[in-house]
Amino acid sequence: MDGGRRVLRSLTEQLGSPFAFAFARPQLAAGAVSRPLPRARGPRRSRLEKLRAAAIHPLATGALIFGFLGGAFAYAAVRGGAYENFIQTVGTPGDLLARAIGMGIDTVTISGISELKETEILAYAGVKARNSLPYLDAEGMRTRLRSVPMIRDAEVRKLYPSRLAITVVERQPYALWQKDGKISIVSADGMPIDSLHDDRYARLPLIVGDGANERLDQYRRIIEAAGELTPRIKAGALVSRRRWSLYTTDNVEVRLPELEPEAAVQRLASLQRDYRILDKDIVALDLRVPGRVEVQLSNEAASARLENLSRKAKGKV
Repeated sequence: MDGGRRVLRSLTEQLGSPFAFAFARPQLAAGAVSRPLPRARGPRRSRLEKLRAAAIHPLATGALIFGFLGGAFAYAAVRGGAYENFIQTVGTPGDLLARAIGMGIDTVTISGISELKETEILAYAGVKARNSLPYLDAEGMRTRLRSVPMIRDAEVRKLYPSRLAITVVERQPYALWQKDGKISIVSADGMPIDSLHDDRYARLPLIVGDGANERLDQYRRIIEAAGELTPRIKAGALVSRRRWSLYTTDNVEVRLPELEPEAAVQRLASLQRDYRILDKDIVALDLRVPGRVEVQLSNEAASARLENLSRKAKGKV
């Protein structure tokens, strides 16, 4: 190989001239004198006879043999899959020629990645050592990259003579989405981009339920409306694809209305400031009806309340 990664090979030395006999001229005997013979008009030969006569000539015979053998080899290669294997290994004839003149892919520049690795980008794009820049399908490569859930957009540019530039825009992990017992990592637009494999993304907000990922914008507004209560909100569950319920770090369920849930959360923050309502011994707080708050006590609190009421009733007797 030379500096341009060209494969230099002497075909003449390796192959020789398989049809050298076609160029050998007949020699005259020593001392013989060549004299022109008188032209005699014979019968006109048919086209078939002319072809036969031409075939007898050594040069024509060599050409016929070469063509026959070449065609037979090509047919056998295609039928036997050898050509496809050849393409998969070293590329198309166009790729071979382009690489030979210095237009192979010597450098790949990848930008815009933070979660993905360079090797993953090359694999998703389908960049192979056998590729060449002129015959590279940049649009097809871009389509393949954009089909990856983690990639929101991609750009592929050919920089001649031998450089490929790939720019990607990743979808950033925004929340965890639990559905049917499985947890997926979703981006800000709700697109699932990966499964949860470890606790690296455990800090992300958790949403639960069918279609919850499609209502991520609304959930974001609800969390923003919570203000100082945000650290106490552990998860949000979309109920029947209609309304949200919030779950606090104390395992209290806060049932929000279908309409204007942000206003209900602001009201919850006010109740917490004034009455420390979330610090009570409760398991649920219902804010679905405007102007009314329903509280569900824990079993222990409910039992204690009943006992207390019973004692008060006995005291009055």
